Amino acid sequence: MRADIALTIISKLYCIERERKGVSEEQRFTGRKELSLPVLSQLKSWLEKMQPQVTPQSVLGKAVNYLASNWSRLERYVEAGFLPIDNNPAERAIKPFVTGRKARLFSNTPRRHCQCTDLPLDRDRQGQRPRALYVATPRIGAPAACAVGGGL
Repeated sequence: MRADIALTIISKLYCIERERKGVSEEQRFTGRKELSLPVLSQLKSWLEKMQPQVTPQSVLGKAVNYLASNWSRLERYVEAGFLPIDNNPAERAIKPFVTGRKARLFSNTPRRHCQCTDLPLDRDRQGQRPRALYVATPRIGAPAACAVGGGL
């Protein structure tokens, strides 16, 4: 399958990053220049070869076009050792907020009238039990139970 080639190349990039996880930023930077740039050039050549061959409406075509339009952002992490290869930590940090907001939006309880948000603090990443921050913002016409927010 054509996508398998790209997935293999991308997994090579992540493997290089795992090998350089405990080193200094300068060592990671030089390692990226030596090891990641050739792999990125392989991915770029695969992308240039595949882009005219796939239809833009197909799933692979959408993925190829997305990669092509974001190529400069992808290769940016090679420019400095402190930059991460992806934004997964940021995505994980906002996921509870987004998931909770969507769940409360379609909730059928009196609390659906207020914006009550669980924001996990950074203590979760430090191995401590995270405390939740509850924010309650009553709206006009909301029941009285909504005004009681809760504390830290």
